[in-house]
Amino acid sequence: MEKTLYTLIIFSENLAGVLNQVTNVFTRRQLNIESLNVSASGVDNIHRYTITCWSDESTIQKVTKQIEKKIDVIQANYFTNEDIFIMESALFKVSTSKLVNDRGISKAIRLHDGKIVEVNATYAIVSQEGLPAEVSELYQKLQASGCLLQFVRSGAIAVTKSRREELNEYLELRRTQYEWQSQHVKF
Repeated sequence: MEKTLYTLIIFSENLAGVLNQVTNVFTRRQLNIESLNVSASGVDNIHRYTITCWSDESTIQKVTKQIEKKIDVIQANYFTNEDIFIMESALFKVSTSKLVNDRGISKAIRLHDGKIVEVNATYAIVSQEGLPAEVSELYQKLQASGCLLQFVRSGAIAVTKSRREELNEYLELRRTQYEWQSQHVKF
């Protein structure tokens, strides 16, 4: 079966243990998580998980449904790269002496929209934000030049290309259903 890189966007209540519940679903299906980013969402007390992994569509559908069944998960959806816009952040620690002596290094940093954010006698820190492929390209160039001392990249962050804001629609529907039940259910 052909595998595709899928991005899951999951919203949950901000509670301890939810991340463990979510990652256990991947473990049981023997799916490797390529990147994981967890942060507050645009809605108070709701966290957003952005997870990328290689899978076939049938498996990713099952994983998404299993995650959405978790009691603290509000919503889970999966997307392909055509459905979302993804970016990453990266930090590169490079040798200052090599940076100064090899103009190709600073040229590569500029061409890939990197920014030198700190310099001292030993090392320079380069920051970059971009598409995952762009981050990989700069990494490969710095690695090939022999100047790279350390490297770290964030997990993918993503927004959907859809005009709909599914979480907001879902929360509004739940609020409306709750209000209706409150008015029509008598104890």
